[in-house]
Amino acid sequence: MEQATGEYNPKILKNGPGGPIFTTNELLRLIVPLLIEQLLATTVGMADTMMVSRCGEAAISGVSLVDMINNLVINLLAALATGGAVVVSQYLGALRKKETDDSAGQLVLLSLLLGLGLGIFCWVLARPMLRLFYGSIADDVLDAGVRYLQVTALSYPFLGLYNAGAAIFRSMGNSKISMQVSLLMNAINIVGNAVCIFVLNMYVEGVAWPTVVSRALAAVLILLACRRKDNVVQARMTFRVDGALARRILGIGIPSAFENSLFQAGRIIVVSMISLFGTVQIAANAVANNLDGMGCIPGNAIGLAMITVVGRCIGARDNDQAADYAKRLLLWSYIAMGIFNGAILLFVSPLVGIYALSGETMELAILLVQIHCGCGLLLWPVAFVLPNALRAANDVKFTMTVSVLSMAVWRLGFSYMLGVQMGYGAVGVWIAMVIDWICRAVCFIWRFKSGIWRTKYLE
Repeated sequence: MEQATGEYNPKILKNGPGGPIFTTNELLRLIVPLLIEQLLATTVGMADTMMVSRCGEAAISGVSLVDMINNLVINLLAALATGGAVVVSQYLGALRKKETDDSAGQLVLLSLLLGLGLGIFCWVLARPMLRLFYGSIADDVLDAGVRYLQVTALSYPFLGLYNAGAAIFRSMGNSKISMQVSLLMNAINIVGNAVCIFVLNMYVEGVAWPTVVSRALAAVLILLACRRKDNVVQARMTFRVDGALARRILGIGIPSAFENSLFQAGRIIVVSMISLFGTVQIAANAVANNLDGMGCIPGNAIGLAMITVVGRCIGARDNDQAADYAKRLLLWSYIAMGIFNGAILLFVSPLVGIYALSGETMELAILLVQIHCGCGLLLWPVAFVLPNALRAANDVKFTMTVSVLSMAVWRLGFSYMLGVQMGYGAVGVWIAMVIDWICRAVCFIWRFKSGIWRTKYLE
């Protein structure tokens, strides 16, 4: 995809003057590997939960509580990768070779630094963090959570590097590489979990150490792939922070990170409310979150593709194509999520039955899944896929403001009112989640239709 001179071939990035920047086949080649990668990550998460459930409900509760913190870290690292992907995609669309390669190298460096900082912070403060967020939990749940968090914290730098490499390949329109690495990473993870839990009889560490090993290997493989000379983007690896490029990446990454971190922090607060109602509700919430994650797989995959596609169009200064692709990808997300969520609703009882749960926990988990998947069919794509088109067009402050306020006012406020004050527990919390989705959907649809996002170019 590069000429012998090292300059971009515009015909590769745009099919003729005024022609489509991406063909349907190119979109599918970008989305399908992302879909498989998201499916792998979710199913492995489900396998982790099922395996650790054999260690007792204290173990599954401790792991589920820590997973809320882990998700916060994952989203911070993913937000930085998103900022880098937007910048790289826009420079690639503008055919600015040097800035493209330099920004890719800066993304790798910034991701490493952030991963190291988060890993050290969570390893040192594991117990105080869990006490702060979930002060009322039982001692055995707390002990399981601390042990699990300290081990998984060692994997954060590797996860940051993997995310950076995957984002660089997505910017090129090549998600196959990250899918292949993810396949190997998740295979190692799930086999390691099985060996550690069922053969070595380890406790929660049995699903933590395989995560560290698999992410370390994935980071090495993805960075080696980034060094291939036939790549469109040649990431310039460096240990020096470039102030100008770092500001551009962080200018998108920080609002996204702030948005994602407050969103996950809000979820932690919500789960802390659920923890007031005992182990049954904690365990049911953990299992429901696993199954609901399956329903969001196609939306997450298409959302990642949206960053690349719209970002490339914005870089090429083609707002009309950016809008057309955003609408097409949103439609695809509705179709795909309808299929996935419909299947989950149809088979919800046997799916929940896979887990080792008591009767009361199983009934609650089924109800929570029905709430999420039933409402997700209508609201999730516009609430979480569409805003990625705005982010790819540098309209990150608006998405951040809407997400933060909606989480604070609707999800947290109504969770407390319905779940705690009115006594609906986890069910009330999940109803509040749906109200949050409605607010997001209305705001993001209005913003997209207004066209304000068309004016925010990256210089």
